[in-house]
Amino acid sequence: MATTRTAHTVWDGNLLEGKGTVSFDSSGIGDHPVSWPARAEEPNGKTSPEELIAGAHSACFSMALSNGLTKAGTPPTQLRTQAEVTFQPGTGITGIHLTVQGEVPGLDEAAFTSAAEDAKANCPVSQALSGTTITLTAKLV
Repeated sequence: MATTRTAHTVWDGNLLEGKGTVSFDSSGIGDHPVSWPARAEEPNGKTSPEELIAGAHSACFSMALSNGLTKAGTPPTQLRTQAEVTFQPGTGITGIHLTVQGEVPGLDEAAFTSAAEDAKANCPVSQALSGTTITLTAKLV
């Protein structure tokens, strides 16, 4: 069954001096302030579209990798994934780098890296962002 998730943003003012609030409607997890300075300069307690993408990508990748490892008979004990989304004002998102550290009993480094590459290629968020260069560093711990 397909699912649809919803969020909305209310923006007040112009781009450079304005501010907004992103609300996560489906989950009800709250409202989060967003601004241009948080996007192009310093966060100062506010989020940005790129940080939201990083959160979505790290979660989706972790789920895909956990699923792939489990299906292969080597379920992970823990995966820790960081997504770095690089934004260049005037250009846009120029790249995403995923870093994953995994605790996977019975798996060697090569197999872990292979599973991570598969997850990078096949998680739905990676596929949605396929027009962007996505790189990966994977390491067993």
